Amino acid sequence: MTSTPLCYRLSPTGLSLFVRVTPNAGRDGIDGVEIRDDGTAVLRVRVKAVPDKGKATAAVIVVLAKALGVPKSAISVTSGDTARLKTLAVMGDGPALVAKLAAL
Repeated sequence: MTSTPLCYRLSPTGLSLFVRVTPNAGRDGIDGVEIRDDGTAVLRVRVKAVPDKGKATAAVIVVLAKALGVPKSAISVTSGDTARLKTLAVMGDGPALVAKLAAL
């Protein structure tokens, strides 16, 4: 039995979340987990914001903060600042954040 890849990794301060951003979308929202061709998993996030001077990244943080019930200041970009594929650090109770992710 193979396990499904996860779009996150627990850390001592919360979790690292792997996301794929679709900027310029018709709506802001979370489309769920996508398994990529290389077998990794990412959380698909759509935002209306344009990919200009960090506007889309800021919008992604707002969408995720609302969905996970954490303040925007608890989420930071650890890699992929200007790329579609990003790694975000989410501060908080890791298991509780995972439960909220699973409910999305």
